[in-house]
Amino acid sequence: MPNQGNIAGGRVVVPEQRRQLIVDRLRSDGSVTVSALEDEFGISSMTARRDLQILEREGRARRTHGGAMLPTLSRHEDSFQNRLEHAAAAKERLAAHAPDLIAEDETVFADSSTTAFYAVAQLLKAGRRATVLTNSVPIMDLLARSDGAQLELIGLSGSLRRLTSSFVGPLTVSAVEAHFADKLLFSVLGLSSTGVLTDADPLEAEVKRAMISQARAAVLLLDGSKFGRTGLSAIAPLSAVSTALVADGGEHAASIAEAGVDVTEV
Repeated sequence: MPNQGNIAGGRVVVPEQRRQLIVDRLRSDGSVTVSALEDEFGISSMTARRDLQILEREGRARRTHGGAMLPTLSRHEDSFQNRLEHAAAAKERLAAHAPDLIAEDETVFADSSTTAFYAVAQLLKAGRRATVLTNSVPIMDLLARSDGAQLELIGLSGSLRRLTSSFVGPLTVSAVEAHFADKLLFSVLGLSSTGVLTDADPLEAEVKRAMISQARAAVLLLDGSKFGRTGLSAIAPLSAVSTALVADGGEHAASIAEAGVDVTEV
């Protein structure tokens, strides 16, 4: 009968050790199946799936049908620094309008997108008095180094994802869910043709989804490169957005408005 101290290689292992052994197998083989984990560790399929779920939340595995694979970077995902330079002019135009949407003394979630970084920089420049809650290390650094005490900072920490310079995972989600905000300033990797907001990584998507649910109004910042582009993970339907600022959106801006979103083209 499966138990919490299961057998591997003739020795009893506790759940934490078992999950590390699963990670080792992923690193050596690239993937594992639930049935193989059942045989190797003498555990139930439910326990195997729970282990894989925990490893995925920790960013150490990516679940597939019937098992899991070693997480790899999405081919659509780039580092924070590279993304900061991409479509910079459009992002600056979007950011310039951000202070118009934030009232004095409001609380604001800012996600780990480079567009949100530009937007918070503009809030700082405008002298807006507000509280910013963010999982973005660059935004934390920006506000920590600034002399502008009018922007209060609440850092939402967790597991550091170096590629995006952001905190993700269950601790970050819990930190988000422990707060409410008036507004959310965020962007996404892409907006699918079916009106779904997407991101390259499931852990990033999870944090954005939590921020949307905890904000009174979600403000989406989109440049033209986001349209018709679909990331690996769904975040939320477009209907979850209250306001969208769109740069170089062309005919796509009208389709966003049709979804009931208040659209401003910049």
